[in-house]
Amino acid sequence: MASIQRGSGHRRRALAEINVVPYIDVMLVLLIIFMVTAPLITPSAVKLPSVGQATRAPDTVVEVDIKADKILSVRLRDPKAKPGTTGLNPQPTSMADLQKAVAQLAQQSGSTLAAMPVLIAADKDVKYDDVIKVLNRLKEGGVQRVGLAVQATGQAARQP
Repeated sequence: MASIQRGSGHRRRALAEINVVPYIDVMLVLLIIFMVTAPLITPSAVKLPSVGQATRAPDTVVEVDIKADKILSVRLRDPKAKPGTTGLNPQPTSMADLQKAVAQLAQQSGSTLAAMPVLIAADKDVKYDDVIKVLNRLKEGGVQRVGLAVQATGQAARQP
């Protein structure tokens, strides 16, 4: 029985349409899922990895520490310095005074700013942009030897 006759002479046709309502429901659910999870996936800061092996830093070096809250401090790491010498303890500084503080510590150790190695030690939660700004400020100030401090997780550190 493909068709049904009516009394007025009109024939009724069979419906051959696709019901799209369930597809629209599925698409709306997927859209909501993507809208909720998209902000969670976007990373805001880079977590710097540890290294398996790292070269050992020089004995006498100026350390620039960058904390997670962007506070800078500088100190002189010199095993030959007498205890109580100024500069051995971390001294807070600002980005504007960074070059001056590093130059004073280099002069205190008997070295020039160009010859003194500077080591940037940044907390792993510090944004990469902040580390690059400190690196750029040091390069503008005439520092030639700049390195990044890392924590060796594998075998013992190699000698240079």
